[in-house]
Amino acid sequence: MIEARIHTVQCISPAGLHQMSYKEWGAPDNPNVLVCVHGVTRVADDFDTLARAMASDYRVVCPDVVGRGRSGWLANPEFYRVPQYVSDMVTLLARVLANGERQTVDWFGTSMGGLIGLGLASLPHSPVSKLVLNDIGPTLAPEALQRIGDYIGQDLRFETFEQGAQFVRDVSRSFGPHTDAEWHKLATDVLRQAEDGTWRRHYDMGLALPFRAATPESAALDEAMLWAAYDAVRCPTLLVRGAESDLLSAQTAQVMQGRGPKAQLVEIAGVGHAPTFVHDDQIAIARQFLLGRS
Repeated sequence: MIEARIHTVQCISPAGLHQMSYKEWGAPDNPNVLVCVHGVTRVADDFDTLARAMASDYRVVCPDVVGRGRSGWLANPEFYRVPQYVSDMVTLLARVLANGERQTVDWFGTSMGGLIGLGLASLPHSPVSKLVLNDIGPTLAPEALQRIGDYIGQDLRFETFEQGAQFVRDVSRSFGPHTDAEWHKLATDVLRQAEDGTWRRHYDMGLALPFRAATPESAALDEAMLWAAYDAVRCPTLLVRGAESDLLSAQTAQVMQGRGPKAQLVEIAGVGHAPTFVHDDQIAIARQFLLGRS
């Protein structure tokens, strides 16, 4: 079985230095690089199946965004925002692409990871050559954002792993149908045992601070900035939408097809926010867009 290599890179925020961990799959000298970035409370391990499937064609790089997984935490949680994450990814790409014959990457971003990719792809001289936005866009349903914000800030402790795994399964049902083994993997990736023996989700609870600080005015400004970023994207873009998504509306997806990079849209039936890309039919969607073959 193809296994990953785990590395770290040092990044900086206005509050100081922090470490960002990333998993790397495939030949380290492969000039074709695919960066896969997870959602707001998820981790690099989410992409293990997709990365193995793509590792014969790409060097696949999957970071734990700061505050999650194996990465460090920010000294000031005010900076858990997309601009900081984009800055960290620029540092990561400087490491990954150092001395390489190609200075571009393809990008697969789920939810928050898609917003990070959108921010990076919108910049002049961006290294992003193809962009996959997995169930995310510039306009986000306020009710879904409220649900996610409430979920992030719950500092829950579970007496057993099984209790924690059931919680992860319950709050993630919008991911769509998965086997028991797949649900177990999705829980194992984000649960860690604390010193007191309880189990908890493995991220900085400070991630909730920017959500709590949001106002209708700041949300409107954020949306305008995201649309401006989307309109600035010039690379081929695939928009994947869970047909039952409560975060990315069908109307927003339709608008995204007609402006900016005029994203190609694929909807996945029976799935909400967000498709996990652990199943062959979903992986084939990514492979077709990125490589031109299924």
